[in-house]
Amino acid sequence: MNGIAEPKRKNNPLSLNTAHPINRLHSQLDNTPLREKYAVADREAILISPQDASARQIVNGDLVRAFNDRGQILVGAVVTEDVRPGVVRISEGAWFDPAEPSVPGSICKNGNINCLTFDIGSSSLAQGNCGQMAQLEIEKYTGPMLKNTAHAVPAGA
Repeated sequence: MNGIAEPKRKNNPLSLNTAHPINRLHSQLDNTPLREKYAVADREAILISPQDASARQIVNGDLVRAFNDRGQILVGAVVTEDVRPGVVRISEGAWFDPAEPSVPGSICKNGNINCLTFDIGSSSLAQGNCGQMAQLEIEKYTGPMLKNTAHAVPAGA
């Protein structure tokens, strides 16, 4: 969409707002004990307004699936008045951890927002990312328990 905000869609009614995390520098320190201070349900946190959470039967600490046409992630619910209805917030920097690495669109078990946002450079010179915003939907996750392995040492290492 070339940096232009994507239109709100009926099947993706929530606006995603992302931010730099306050407890780490981008993805640095995602694999340290500091994570215990901010992770929810062993995932990146998603801030949800009480109205949006109630409409979806989501409570603090629930595992939530956030998804759109680009992908899907698992995140931990934080129900708060700090975000307005119709908006959710997820910090950037969670390490990518697909449930099935060889399958495009496989759910990220650690909450990497890059799965949900545009992959368009800011210019042909800089190639910085465009604004981290997107439209999405969320639901309480009821699928099989997926262990977060983002920080596990790879086999053979």
